[in-house]
Amino acid sequence: MKQLFALLSGLVFGLGLILSGMADPAKVQNFLDLFGTWDPSLAFVMGGAVLVAFVGFTLLTRNLSRPLFDSEFRFPTKADMDAKLISGAAVFGVGWGLGGFCPGPALTALPLAATGTLIFVPFMLLGMWLARHTPALTFTAEKGTAQ
Repeated sequence: MKQLFALLSGLVFGLGLILSGMADPAKVQNFLDLFGTWDPSLAFVMGGAVLVAFVGFTLLTRNLSRPLFDSEFRFPTKADMDAKLISGAAVFGVGWGLGGFCPGPALTALPLAATGTLIFVPFMLLGMWLARHTPALTFTAEKGTAQ
């Protein structure tokens, strides 16, 4: 049952990406180009998503003692905010801005076989593999320096 809900969630997510235009890298790049051909339509998509998520999380956490497919709710804490997360978010943002894709829309657009997608996805997968198999730079909280 858990896998069925994961599949349905992924299909709804992919459909939303296609309908919103996020599977089109030109639309994403135009959204990020504030001083050029700025297209604010994705801001409305993001606002709608934040509103739906806020209402959903509020209703679920107030009415359920635990999630349907886990033993407890797992929300991020301040301890989860570390240098690896911040640097990863920065690299993600730069890649999103340059390529016009993030992983979800890239995989959603893959069946369209656009040249940019066919280049982006293999390099995205390579980057994911490298992130898991390359020793990470670690930081010590006391010294604030890299080891």
